[in-house]
Amino acid sequence: MFARTYLNLLPVALLVWGLSHILLTESKEIYTTDLERIQLNGEIDIITRNTPTTYYIGPEGPTGFEYELATAFADHLGVKPNVIVSNEFANIIPAIGGQAANLAAAGITVTEARKKFVNFSDSYQGITQLVIYKAGNKKPRKIEDLKGVTVHVIKGSSHEELLEALHKEYDFLSWQSHPELNVSAMLEKVEAGEFEYIISDSNDYQFNRRFYSKIRKGFQISQQQSLAWIFPKSKDNSVLLAANEFLAISKENGFLKRLHEKHYNHIPGLNYAGAHTFRKHINSRLENLIPIFKQVANEHDIDWRFLAAVSYQESLWNPKAVSPTGVRGLMMLTKRTAKQLGIENRTDPIDSTKGGASYLLKIKDKIPERIAEPDRTWMALAAYNVGFGHLEDARVLTQKRGGNPDQWADVRESLPLLTQKEWYKKTRFGYARGHEPVLYVRNIRNYYDLLVWKYNESDGLKDSITRILPRVM
Repeated sequence: MFARTYLNLLPVALLVWGLSHILLTESKEIYTTDLERIQLNGEIDIITRNTPTTYYIGPEGPTGFEYELATAFADHLGVKPNVIVSNEFANIIPAIGGQAANLAAAGITVTEARKKFVNFSDSYQGITQLVIYKAGNKKPRKIEDLKGVTVHVIKGSSHEELLEALHKEYDFLSWQSHPELNVSAMLEKVEAGEFEYIISDSNDYQFNRRFYSKIRKGFQISQQQSLAWIFPKSKDNSVLLAANEFLAISKENGFLKRLHEKHYNHIPGLNYAGAHTFRKHINSRLENLIPIFKQVANEHDIDWRFLAAVSYQESLWNPKAVSPTGVRGLMMLTKRTAKQLGIENRTDPIDSTKGGASYLLKIKDKIPERIAEPDRTWMALAAYNVGFGHLEDARVLTQKRGGNPDQWADVRESLPLLTQKEWYKKTRFGYARGHEPVLYVRNIRNYYDLLVWKYNESDGLKDSITRILPRVM
């Protein structure tokens, strides 16, 4: 009796279960979060802009502080980043407000006015706004010095917003907004004397001052502000919450620090005079040497611009250069090194460049392969300058001091300690002028950045991995 009743009820139970499953499935589809949809689709749409601090094409493809941080977030979510490049800054916030993308990673300052239209992530970088002018002109030191002149800003930027707020108290302020210009173009116009004053974020100024030797910092016109990602206004904050979690993890595990080191920390090594001289030497010396650098670079499968950067640090691109210690040529080879490499004429540009490239790669082969790039290259350069043994001593000291011996940012802090007896007496190879390789690497990184910016040979990559954000205003 019981069995028969159970069997009779089974089809009904199955029907009820089926309907419940359908309803639950439909309910789940209705209430799928934005984050779940992104992960189901396998892509996240990210808006950025083409500037040195956000996104640009480097020697190995797309790079930039914002780009690398945002694509790391995509990797954290297990999805592919779909990068959208906006040619006009003023389009970015309206595009996010209109949900044209999931987020914008474009060096955007957090302001109260913008909070009305978009949501902000937690901050990952602090900046201030600076008044920039051309060297040789009168330095502006306070807001009153802006009276009677036009200040130029990017349309839709926080700089425009700041001036609008200041105008209530300083009604003499006058400015012009430019929708078509980016940071680099603004700074170029200052250097050319077309704009008397502009406003720039401190990180943009810090990065770009190497490219424009005549720009100078006047005064800080704002308080400390925060950069953050922006998200559409929505009741569903699942993507925003995931981003905040990622940024917290990135701060805790040191990824954010390493990213900042990669893009900013080498910059102070090149002063204005050095940058100006470098740019002059590009025209007067480098152009004739480019075929040589390209030939040797192709033979060794390295970037010719990197080879040129090393050569400039060594000899200022002077094939006949001779140091007081007897090293010679474009790559300043010693007699001993040249003999080991089979180089007979150290002042021959091709022989010297081949010798320097071979020697540097031999040193790099000694660096443990587990060390990730670009740290492995920076350590090879340091060893090229100070000797492999001293580099190893610095790595040992780094570990003893609680740092990571496989990260250049930590090792470079230990190298100067090799000048101090309390530290070098604990090492195998003893005293070394440890400050020199730190400056050596920093300068080469600066020269390399400048050459990559001037001789950008990877523009074709842009269209294959990104799309351009259309005008939305």
